[in-house]
Amino acid sequence: MNKTDRMLAIVIELQRKGVLRAEDLAARFETSIRTIYRDMQALSEAGVPVSGAPGTGYSLMEGYFLPPVSFTADEAVSLLVGADFVELRLDAVYGAKARSSQEKIEAILPENVREETARVRSVIRLLNERAARTRGQEKETFEQLREAILQKRKIHFRYSKTLPEPDGNRHSERTADPYGLVFSQGAWVLIAFCGLRRDIRHFRLSRMKELVVLEERFEVLPGFRLQDHQSADDRHVIVRMLVDPAVADRIQEADNFYMESFEPGKEGWLATFRVRRIEELLQWTLGWGAAVRVLEPESLRERMREEIEKMLEHY
Repeated sequence: MNKTDRMLAIVIELQRKGVLRAEDLAARFETSIRTIYRDMQALSEAGVPVSGAPGTGYSLMEGYFLPPVSFTADEAVSLLVGADFVELRLDAVYGAKARSSQEKIEAILPENVREETARVRSVIRLLNERAARTRGQEKETFEQLREAILQKRKIHFRYSKTLPEPDGNRHSERTADPYGLVFSQGAWVLIAFCGLRRDIRHFRLSRMKELVVLEERFEVLPGFRLQDHQSADDRHVIVRMLVDPAVADRIQEADNFYMESFEPGKEGWLATFRVRRIEELLQWTLGWGAAVRVLEPESLRERMREEIEKMLEHY
């Protein structure tokens, strides 16, 4: 980064953060503290109202605001495509804000940058093919959860699991404290403290039904930060399968969530998975037919035999 770009970036950073020490700026822009001192002197000489207090840091004079900066075509594309994603994946309120943001960004772009941006965007497309079936309900759920999270209000909902619990039930009633929303593995997930399990749990929005935002409020557990949160990995069952080379590419493209490794061998490709329960891979494995052979555990091999025998009864 040259000196001019760095000085502009320093002003933007001060505008964003308020007060920053020379050490913070040096670390941010990967330069020396002495260089930051010189940059501050140059900014002051250029008329930018920068003030510095020993032991506190630098700040911009109250009321100063940097005029809108110009975007390169790539920067504009990043913002506009990001707005497309927001419109597709978030609720109607943010969808409208995303469209408004796009219009404002496009309005301030120089004509040559706007034309280049339009050309680049013309070869990028975000698909939302599930909209007709589930996205409408999921967006409504997202909007309700967003408000509940911001207002710190408890929620009640009916939740469906892909596999039944040990008692045979797939559906349960939950009351929870919603902490945050995460987009993971192509789906929105709610991170919440579950009153039933008395612990932090993850809930896919697509499986949440009859959501009600309650009047009762909650407090986030001390020390919890959504940005630092990592779910406990309770996938302790190791599954190994031998894959016919003829379908190896297709299995790689399928990108199974539970797959840990996929390596070539003498008889075929060896796929290793980690799951909570063997049932999580049962239907997926059956779907590949004779092209996939379970090596271990024996419990999954037995379940495969049982399912195949049931299938034979139908044919």
